[in-house]
Amino acid sequence: MFSMPLQMMLVAVAGWLNREQLAIIDYLKEENRVLRELYGKRRLRFTDDQRRRLAVKGKTLGRRLLRDIGTLVIPDTILRWHNRLIARKYDGSDKRRPRRPDVMQRIRELAVRMAEENKSWGYRRIQGVLANLGHRVGRSTVRRILREHGIDPAPEHRKHLPWKTFLRAHWGAIAAADFFTVEIWTRTGLTRYFVFFVMDLATRKVEVAGITAFPSGVWMTQIARNLTDVAIGFLSDHRYLICDRDPLYTQEFRETLRAAGVTPVRLLPRSPDLNAYAERFVRSIKEECLDKLIVVGERHLRMAIGEYVEHYHAERNHQGLDNALLAPASTVGELSGPVVRRERLGEMLSYYHRKAA
Repeated sequence: MFSMPLQMMLVAVAGWLNREQLAIIDYLKEENRVLRELYGKRRLRFTDDQRRRLAVKGKTLGRRLLRDIGTLVIPDTILRWHNRLIARKYDGSDKRRPRRPDVMQRIRELAVRMAEENKSWGYRRIQGVLANLGHRVGRSTVRRILREHGIDPAPEHRKHLPWKTFLRAHWGAIAAADFFTVEIWTRTGLTRYFVFFVMDLATRKVEVAGITAFPSGVWMTQIARNLTDVAIGFLSDHRYLICDRDPLYTQEFRETLRAAGVTPVRLLPRSPDLNAYAERFVRSIKEECLDKLIVVGERHLRMAIGEYVEHYHAERNHQGLDNALLAPASTVGELSGPVVRRERLGEMLSYYHRKAA
């Protein structure tokens, strides 16, 4: 037992210490208020270490005391940091093995792929093929997957044959037709000439069928007869001719083609991309030849187009055909012999080859 004088001394010291702690706490609270006034409108950015330190101390005090102190952050935030600290301590995600791929995601990808590649397949057909691959799913699941990807049921999309499928199915028997115009100088001034050509889509071979300043239905009908001539006609071994809805493709023109066994396939209105191969030829001949010339007279135009078409067939590499020539010469690929340059249209078109021995 302590003596009375000693007890009174201990009480006095404890009271003095308590008053000192209260003064320190009051000062820190006031300091926090000042900091809140200074930075209250700006979000304070704490480091992970600062969050950890505050979370450890704040958990000891609890929400009620933290609220009374008036901290820089609300008590719930400090306690959330503490819970995060605990979760991180017991987080073993870095030690887990990689999860196996999501099976359902693979099923989704396969179902969509099958529906897009096989337009006539219905839900049950796709369900059966998935079962062949080891994925057993219900018909309703297949239906839900396709609907989520905007794919119509088979009876609906079976009615619409995709353009790509049509081209692939008839690739060796399809030709495409198109016009392009050229402004040339004549005795009467600038005159617009129309150039009509057809292209074999499988080989990219081009035939310039007609050049005129005054296209008409009669002119087009005669061209149809020339193209379908049994002996020398460019379309004699074709079954389809892709063309747009230009008025020059008259009823007589189309009937002449049909009579020779060639079906004209008219493109939908405002669908420029559906005749892409023919349009690419137009771009090529203009960029590589006609746009670089001042054409004077119809004879000059025919000569320039003829030179370019020969270059196009025998001397120009085509990226759409594995960067190959349409009609390569016998010396292509040889490693012996001097390299010579063939020029056309005043060095506008060039071709390099090895001179035959």
